[in-house]
Amino acid sequence: MNAHRLLAHFDAVVDTPGAVQRLRRFILDLAVRGKLVPQDPNEGPASELLKLITKEKNRLVEAREIRRQKPLRELSREEMPFTLPANWAWSQAAEIGVLSPRNSAPDDVQASFVPMSMIASEYGAPNRHEIRRWAEIKSGYTHFAEGDVGVAKITPCFENGKSTVFRNLAGGLGSGTTELHIVRPLFVDPRYVVLFFKCPYFIESGIPKMTGTAGQKRVSAEYFAHSPFPLPPLAEQRRIVARVNELMALCERLDAAIAEREATRDRFAAASLARLSAPEPDPVAVRAHAVFVIDNFDRLTTRSDQIKTLRRTILKLAVRGALVAQDPSDEPASTLLNRITAERDRLVKSGKAKKRRDVSPVSESEIPFVLPSGWSPARLADVAICLDHLRKPINAAERTRRIAGKAQSELFPYFGATQQQGWIDDFLFDEELVLLGEDGVPFLDPLRPKAYVVSGKSWVNNHAHVFRGIFISHMYLAHWLNAFDYSGRIVGATRAKLNQSRATDIPIMLPPLAEQHRIVARVDELMALCDRLEERLVTMEGAGRRLLRAMLHEALEPDTGGGEEAPAPVPSAAPGKRQSA
Repeated sequence: MNAHRLLAHFDAVVDTPGAVQRLRRFILDLAVRGKLVPQDPNEGPASELLKLITKEKNRLVEAREIRRQKPLRELSREEMPFTLPANWAWSQAAEIGVLSPRNSAPDDVQASFVPMSMIASEYGAPNRHEIRRWAEIKSGYTHFAEGDVGVAKITPCFENGKSTVFRNLAGGLGSGTTELHIVRPLFVDPRYVVLFFKCPYFIESGIPKMTGTAGQKRVSAEYFAHSPFPLPPLAEQRRIVARVNELMALCERLDAAIAEREATRDRFAAASLARLSAPEPDPVAVRAHAVFVIDNFDRLTTRSDQIKTLRRTILKLAVRGALVAQDPSDEPASTLLNRITAERDRLVKSGKAKKRRDVSPVSESEIPFVLPSGWSPARLADVAICLDHLRKPINAAERTRRIAGKAQSELFPYFGATQQQGWIDDFLFDEELVLLGEDGVPFLDPLRPKAYVVSGKSWVNNHAHVFRGIFISHMYLAHWLNAFDYSGRIVGATRAKLNQSRATDIPIMLPPLAEQHRIVARVDELMALCDRLEERLVTMEGAGRRLLRAMLHEALEPDTGGGEEAPAPVPSAAPGKRQSA
């Protein structure tokens, strides 16, 4: 497979993340290797063009318009990274133009000033500029003129491909950031020159040669001036530029088509989820909407990063009774709440629980949906005992201790708001608990879990609230807390925080206990489906990346078919269906 076959079959990998961006880079790589357009034997060789450039430089030196440059270093065969077409020639930026030119103009002339922020990384994006008097910008800045090519030399601008052909300059001249290398091409199309400076070969070869401290690394003038530069005949340069522009326009259409397809899918998903979120007096209709969403998992999720949204959707469906049917024979939640209250009173009298603070009943405005039959509203403080007072801090020395030659984390899990593992000195709990995050990152991301169920011997740090449920499913409680909307309950200007009083005040829509268990079982089933879907999507994305990498590698190999490679055809702008490799 060579370049034309790759582009013809690009639909097979267009869904791979980053594929279009890699195609852009690949187009530039093909361009500077002579693989985008056919060569014309009737055009003079590039060696004749180099002679013309040398003659022009000598004329400019004699006219004292430029200084005589130092003799060029001859490129060795080992420095030439790939084979060029027969009528091309290896050259250098210092050979094809004038480096670091200087401008001479009256002080009151209007000129262009171009800071680094006005130079784009994207191929084809023009530079922007500010108009200033030449007297203000002639000293202390890099000079350039209309048609000159500038390349950023400092990190990360160089790595990002910041380079440009300076166009539409006021008065035809300008100056700008000192972090630029400048070449003024002679008898070479500047659009082809900047195309080379943006290609992966030039950038990736230059990155290891950058010098300086972190954040201030720069590409040397030596690398810029004397790197091998693949030079085609002038007419072919122009055909290459035209072909690259055509293919880059194709990439824009591919990006637009992908964005539109993703937007359509997002609208479809949003409409589906909106039907689930809207108040619905008929639980049967809610379950019908839920079945529709579950049956269309594949359509709603085409990337592994979308699985988090899907998991949260499942939880939202679960805690509003949309995943399982209600059973009239179940003990209603109102009866369950009476048993929970009696048990709490018994625990308080026996000293096994602290007396809770008074909490107000759940108001109608706090009930987010029409409750299914047998459900009742409650607060977290009504159904669970807060055990925060039993936590204790731990110091650094305790973290590093071992038991029986093993790290403490191998014996006792360490739980915090993000359920991390750590080394501990002791455990405070030996029972099943629900942990709810108290502060930090989880509350800034609606898709991130806030609650976990733990069991066995565990130590819990002071960044998680600890709850023991009374006669309820801890896993259902965790599902509710992970589906809950915490906006309006988080305090703290610099660090998101859910204090204990706001946590215990959270309203809980409580199903009958038997239904809680059915809900948990159904969620487990659907989360396992998400796991399989995520694994399949990751596998497909990985296969797509491998296929794309193989196609790119093969396309850069010399054509072994014995004939001249045909120009690469333009693939369809509409992305094809996802295919497995």
